[in-house]
Amino acid sequence: MDRTNSPVSVIMPTIEWQSACTEVLDQLSKMDELLIVCDTTDDPIANREIPSSADLIVAGAPVGCSGKANAIAAGMEAASNDRIVWTDDDFVHPPRWLDELHADYNTHGPVSEVAFFVGQDALSILLEPVYAAGGSLIPLLEGQSWAGALMFNRSDVDIEHFIEELRQTVSDDGLLSEHLDFTVVRRVRQVEIGGTIRASLERHTRFTQLVWHHDRRNMLSLLVVSTLVAVFCVASPLLAAVCLTGIYAGIYAYLGVRRWTFLLAYPAALLQVPLFAYGLWRDTFVWGGRRYRWRGKFKVEVED
Repeated sequence: MDRTNSPVSVIMPTIEWQSACTEVLDQLSKMDELLIVCDTTDDPIANREIPSSADLIVAGAPVGCSGKANAIAAGMEAASNDRIVWTDDDFVHPPRWLDELHADYNTHGPVSEVAFFVGQDALSILLEPVYAAGGSLIPLLEGQSWAGALMFNRSDVDIEHFIEELRQTVSDDGLLSEHLDFTVVRRVRQVEIGGTIRASLERHTRFTQLVWHHDRRNMLSLLVVSTLVAVFCVASPLLAAVCLTGIYAGIYAYLGVRRWTFLLAYPAALLQVPLFAYGLWRDTFVWGGRRYRWRGKFKVEVED
């Protein structure tokens, strides 16, 4: 593939050197840069040698925003190239990953890939069908960016204003989707989530509040549809189980994901409403070792 593209700055928030760091580094041209962004000098990556071709940025502890948003803001300020890539350290970056993003940007403008969240504990496994629809299919169809794999240009957004807002909120990609129209390509990256039921509850709370603060109409629609589906499940269990299993088998096939968890569509549908209610009722959640109180899109408290 032709790599006569604009030089790119890849921003990757992480506190440890992961295999993803090497995967991305191996794909860079001489004019590209990889910016590894950690929180503080106490993070493991700040106390080890990293390749000279990568740059380490210490963002500092977040104040009034999430650690992820703070890291992205610091990376954006340090980036020297006009073309920007955001990525995460928790999925595999195949050898042509960066080339494909370049090609898509050159064709469509701002571009994002899609995440499919793979559970690592009982609750997150059970919720895979929920995230297949809400976290994969809807973003794909509605053009909502995923911070794990996206590309845009400085000229596409008011950078200074955007960075200012990043340091006042929780969701980096939720905010970016409000500033930019994205083309979301149907390349799905599997991302492992959870590990414990508590971690999955905290993540679900964050996901629910993200939708609430950034797309309230969509959250209300989700609540209405989820309630109607739950009523259907209770009123006609066998028919609902057959219909939902078939629908989610189609969703998984459309996403190109081969996972048996589409068979959990029926119990997942029964849990959606109480879990959404729980996520909206909770006044704090934990993310990356910090507890956050998210009162409004730009009203964030970081608690010890």
